[in-house]
Amino acid sequence: MVAAPFYGDCRCIGLGVFVLTMLMGIGTLPGLGLAFAAAGGLPFWILALLKKRREARFLAAFPDAVDVIVRGIKAGLPLLDSLKLIAAEAEEPVRGEFRSIIETQTIGIPIGEACLKLYERMPVPEANFFGIVVSIQQRAGGNLSEALGNLSKVLRDRKKMKAKIQAMSMEAKASATIIGALPLAVMTIVWITSPQYISLLWTEPLGRMMLAACAVWMSMGIFVMRKMINFDF
Repeated sequence: MVAAPFYGDCRCIGLGVFVLTMLMGIGTLPGLGLAFAAAGGLPFWILALLKKRREARFLAAFPDAVDVIVRGIKAGLPLLDSLKLIAAEAEEPVRGEFRSIIETQTIGIPIGEACLKLYERMPVPEANFFGIVVSIQQRAGGNLSEALGNLSKVLRDRKKMKAKIQAMSMEAKASATIIGALPLAVMTIVWITSPQYISLLWTEPLGRMMLAACAVWMSMGIFVMRKMINFDF
């Protein structure tokens, strides 16, 4: 149900870019290429960016939420009441995700399975760890506060490691940014200083083909550099 409107928006974006390129007189072949790139790349890139931003906000607040649950259990509160406390007072998106756990539990699903479903909505390893710990404790018993306390320590160590990796890779990211922006910067400077010299790239058919080929090669290079400097752990 969600995919149909999304793909419809992708087609509308592609059509709008194609019409814009025709009005600018860029040409049919480059216009089709730009329209295909806009329809197949731009919406997915925006969606991935929003997803990554939401996951980052969740991971930033999740260890504190686990600590609140640990303190609540040590104070004598049941697990469900501790989860309700997070669902009422935590920051988004943690509050919304824990509210979904409470709503899932109220319809008859065991709380362990409800916590496991957190990973389906927030596909990060930390959410999976939390669901597994709660599910195992609900089935086998044990000291939940100690298990969640150890989980909180692991989550904070992973957060520190991620920050360390980002700091170590900043030099490579800066170099990749400069390399990727250099052709556009040179092209802009040449256009400002000698517009008649560089205007052949979009006024002549051969120039437009060369410009489209350069865009493809630059995109491939940026993609390869992005894969090289992004580390998963």
